[in-house]
Amino acid sequence: MNVKLSRQDIACVAAHDIPDGACVNLGIGLPTLIADYVPADRELMLHSEQGLLGLGPVPAPGEEDYDVINAGKSPVTLLPGASVFSHSDSFLMIRGGHIQIACLGAFQVAENGDMANWTVDAPGQIPGVGGAMDLAAGAEKVWVLMEHCTKDGQPRILTQCTYPLTAPECVDRIYTDIAVIDVTDKGLVVNRMADGWTLEALQAVTGAALTLAPDWSVYRKPNASGA
Repeated sequence: MNVKLSRQDIACVAAHDIPDGACVNLGIGLPTLIADYVPADRELMLHSEQGLLGLGPVPAPGEEDYDVINAGKSPVTLLPGASVFSHSDSFLMIRGGHIQIACLGAFQVAENGDMANWTVDAPGQIPGVGGAMDLAAGAEKVWVLMEHCTKDGQPRILTQCTYPLTAPECVDRIYTDIAVIDVTDKGLVVNRMADGWTLEALQAVTGAALTLAPDWSVYRKPNASGA
């Protein structure tokens, strides 16, 4: 049986992959879930583009403060020592190269790292490109978190994006519900696959050529110890 990870599990894996002390922007959608899964022994500076640094997990029911929201307009908590600042100062951080990792959602990623993640006025989507262009250009690394295929089964990872690009050659790593794939100079390299998947099966639902890393491992949610 080919296993697929939930959106929460994808966010948990990405959270455990972020190195201690990193300053990380959480984009709209799936990446905002990362704040709920930061390991207890790790100190991360989670950034939201509208002017927050020090995001914590989602508030308990009944404790929401809608003056404290993330980029997707959902209520969040702030950790001790958090900072609140202007939108313009937030983008000075982004454009000044102070974000180590930008975790973004996307509609498509190309084999060379091109990313398409913005929309016009589609139902259920926040219109416009937002700060993704700045993040793609200003962050040291870009990680994309998304489902591997569309709802009708079409690949989101392609030889070439068919949607308008947010930024060219910006993506370093892709987390999907079935694999973790690195974008390298030699193409797309699979370093983790979910239980039950083979490279052949993964290739069948991917629109670009894949190579399996020699040290690949099984892709699953970390346990309580982080393993």
